Amino acid sequence: MPFDFKKEYKEFYMPPKKPTIVTVPEMNYIAVRGRGDPNAEDGEYKASIGLLYGIAFTIKMSKMGTHKIDGYFDYVVPPLEGFWKQSGGGEIDFSHKENFEFVSVIRLPDFVTKEEFDWAISEAENKKKTDFSKVEFLTYSEGKCVQCMHIGSYDNEPETIRLMREFAEKNGFSADISEERLHHEIYLSDPRKCAPEKLRTVIRQPIIKK
Repeated sequence: MPFDFKKEYKEFYMPPKKPTIVTVPEMNYIAVRGRGDPNAEDGEYKASIGLLYGIAFTIKMSKMGTHKIDGYFDYVVPPLEGFWKQSGGGEIDFSHKENFEFVSVIRLPDFVTKEEFDWAISEAENKKKTDFSKVEFLTYSEGKCVQCMHIGSYDNEPETIRLMREFAEKNGFSADISEERLHHEIYLSDPRKCAPEKLRTVIRQPIIKK
């Protein structure tokens, strides 16, 4: 069976509906940066998703071609994720999505080096005749965070975040969102196929000991 990150690392991808505190290790990602309302039909966010999956599947399907990646193992492409902020850092105002800045990401298996990543970019550009210059190899370490499985519409996230903050405070932590430490979401449901009230989203925010 293909390696499934969601099943093998449940601590990070399948947290309970109640807040928990977790230490997230350094991970490598396919990443695309942008800004604007993620719901905009012709916006940068939706364009970023196509670029991410173009590279993700180029790497996954490399097993079918002549280029062999050292250490390759078959795997399920990890879920789409997003790091979010607004100009100036600090708290996110969900009522002004037009001011969002984002880094859309998909986790990379550890066998994907920067050199293999660069190969995938070149391969995808040649095969798909698409410009992938916005796609980057991102290494990111989140450290100590509070997280929770949010069930429901993205617009209802502030209530879940409030509960997460209260839990963190009770356990001696405070929020630590900044330009370097970002609000993080992992999308386990496809909003095109799932009713808003049933969407499953991992919400994660950085914290620091008080």
